[in-house]
Amino acid sequence: MCTQNSLQKFYQDKQRIFLQCNTCKLISVPTENQLSPADEKAQYDKHQNNPEDIGYRKFLSRVFDPLLKQISRNSLGLDFGCGPGPTICHMANEHGIKVCNYDLYYFNQPELLERQYDFITMTEVIEHIADPKLLFVKLDTLLKREGLLAIMTKRVMDIQAFSNWHYKNDPTHICFYSIKTFEWIALKLEWRLEVIDKDVIFLHKDNH
Repeated sequence: MCTQNSLQKFYQDKQRIFLQCNTCKLISVPTENQLSPADEKAQYDKHQNNPEDIGYRKFLSRVFDPLLKQISRNSLGLDFGCGPGPTICHMANEHGIKVCNYDLYYFNQPELLERQYDFITMTEVIEHIADPKLLFVKLDTLLKREGLLAIMTKRVMDIQAFSNWHYKNDPTHICFYSIKTFEWIALKLEWRLEVIDKDVIFLHKDNH
């Protein structure tokens, strides 16, 4: 995340090695342990998410319900990494709020990344991104002043929990965040961090 050459081994299993940065505390998987784009998409194609799935809506409500309390009806949002079955856009539309869908594999509309938004959602996305620094630089340009970035991702606790963590076993999960990493990001970008739930955080672009 910070591009400092200060990585050290955090954990290793039979499949992959996990490295941690001494500066930003991000845990990542080396390039040689990452899937090719084709193999990565093949994993995503197995997902069966759709807006009619009550269980999936309930899952997304953990980020959407608190977000709804902080945005207005005339807000414009972007669901970054919406996947093959965009659902947040439908949930938002039911409240009169427009959300655009962007996904590298399923809704690749680069023109959407040339606009600005009042809020951006990333639900179970950030852990798949190989270059988080580049991502956050882009997100900073996409968010309007006073904008809000809503992130859902399971967070790293400690090495003991990590060793038994099912989340690390997904081959498409290549970056893992802790509160310390999000605090570092907020400080670096001059954003405000708000911890919503065990796997939901908001970053507010209201300091500059």
